[in-house]
Amino acid sequence: MLNHGTASVGLPSVRSPLAARVSDYVSLTKPRIIELLLVTTVPSMMLAAHGLPGLGVAIATLVGGSVAAGSANALNCYLDRDIDAIMHRTAGRPLNRSAVTPRKALVFGLILALVSVGLLWVTTDALAAWLAAAAIAFYVVVYTGVLKRRTSQNIVWGGAAGCMPVLIGWAAVSDRLSWTPVVLFAIVFLWTPPHFWALAMRYRDDYLAAGVPMLPVIAPARLVAGRIVAYSWAMVLASLLLWPVAHTELVYPIVAVIAGGWFLTETYALRQRVRSGVPPKSMRLFHASISYLSILFIAAALSALLPG
Repeated sequence: MLNHGTASVGLPSVRSPLAARVSDYVSLTKPRIIELLLVTTVPSMMLAAHGLPGLGVAIATLVGGSVAAGSANALNCYLDRDIDAIMHRTAGRPLNRSAVTPRKALVFGLILALVSVGLLWVTTDALAAWLAAAAIAFYVVVYTGVLKRRTSQNIVWGGAAGCMPVLIGWAAVSDRLSWTPVVLFAIVFLWTPPHFWALAMRYRDDYLAAGVPMLPVIAPARLVAGRIVAYSWAMVLASLLLWPVAHTELVYPIVAVIAGGWFLTETYALRQRVRSGVPPKSMRLFHASISYLSILFIAAALSALLPG
């Protein structure tokens, strides 16, 4: 018989140098962020196609978009390596562990940028490629290089780069833009501040030590909580606007109302805890924001599949 009491005892797993190196470079692209961007890209493509987009276009867009996002994230790691070394949350990134040199990270990010734009240009259309290039430039130059260290509105305006996948997905399918992707852009744009401010509330000391003026660093928690509630209301209202603009099936507004009501409840709970002087559980709202956006865009995708 097998001895289950000792089954878990064994030699520690050792990665090969090549596997470790690949893992470090992949880590520079921040895969978990890319996953969330794909959640918004696919429904946008489906709404543009009024159903399932062509498999070739879908794969090319997702690969090209992922590489573009990876490029922006790698270049962000290169530019922010000084403050990443100070913050506990980011101190273990490859550049701070000297697992990847700054020069190699820069070259890696630039190569990914060229590959992503070229891939979208060849496999989809010029508009999608230009939008991807604009997203990379905006995130790296405008957000990381200018806004992040200078203003508490950094994530408000800089967050526009994270909204670009919905435009890229739509353009890749239809070769044009319309009001529907603009509304999708607005939803993600208004979602970004509550999402990141909740994270910044949790890691306020990190941002303070690094000298990054995130709103929770320079403003009282009451003001931050109030702003989160205000942006969340605007986001939910924008989400309902998609129904008449995109002519979605009834499943979408039903889900939007329910999910929106649930998320607003979470924001009011956070505000109440702040007002009561109780720790606000901001990471609960942070994770709730990810679930909310995923549920909303899945409902939009389902709506595109239903006969209308």
